[in-house]
Amino acid sequence: MGAIHVTVAIRNPAEPDRVWEGLFLVDTGATDSLVPRQHLESIGLVPKGQRVYSLADSSEIRLDVTTGDIEFMGEIVGGTIIFGEPDAEPLLGVTALESVGIDVDPHNGTLHRLPAVRMRGGFRPRPTPQ
Repeated sequence: MGAIHVTVAIRNPAEPDRVWEGLFLVDTGATDSLVPRQHLESIGLVPKGQRVYSLADSSEIRLDVTTGDIEFMGEIVGGTIIFGEPDAEPLLGVTALESVGIDVDPHNGTLHRLPAVRMRGGFRPRPTPQ
């Protein structure tokens, strides 16, 4: 499968007019999304904490994270965003994809919408009152 890229807008939820848009690599091996630090700072997003991430070589790294609105393919989701290095390629992680019901087709390297967003576990709808 080749690399899949998608245009993504990162929006500051406290100031929705502040937005940065870029071409993101869809990375199903990444949990969270990543944006170069300067772009996040340009729209007023600041670190809210740090998280330890496991890299492909099994090493670990502690990185600054924040939350923001992630918009792509006509959908929007609030998500965790990692502050990346200045030259880092923006990454769209699997959490954002799954949160809005977008799946990766590994056979033809495309994104497609699921008929519904997955919701599993012990959720049981309440009966409708008669």
